[in-house]
Amino acid sequence: MQPVKALRVTLTEDSLAIDLYDGRTVSVPFVWYPRLLGSPRERNNWRLIAGGEGIHWPDLDEDLSVEGIILGRASGESQASLKHWLESREAAARQHRGPRSKPNRHSPRAGRHAARQA
Repeated sequence: MQPVKALRVTLTEDSLAIDLYDGRTVSVPFVWYPRLLGSPRERNNWRLIAGGEGIHWPDLDEDLSVEGIILGRASGESQASLKHWLESREAAARQHRGPRSKPNRHSPRAGRHAARQA
């Protein structure tokens, strides 16, 4: 039996649709794969792998097999694993943003504002 392969992937606001080489189109909601609930930018950064047998999202650390999607297999990731992944993403985002700075009371903007009120 030949493996089922994706020809094209389309992402909507809440679902993933896969056009298959055999002419069928399969669509599944993102809630089946919680990592795909990331940002649209992250969701749109995908590529077909294994000649179309799977889809890889590097920013979301997610790989899905086309066969699994066709068979209706939702994510098998445990809640604990998903929670750990979400926490590590949040920590990385905080580190990337850096420490929050306090507003400078002596900034030119503050001076103009103070002058208007005087």
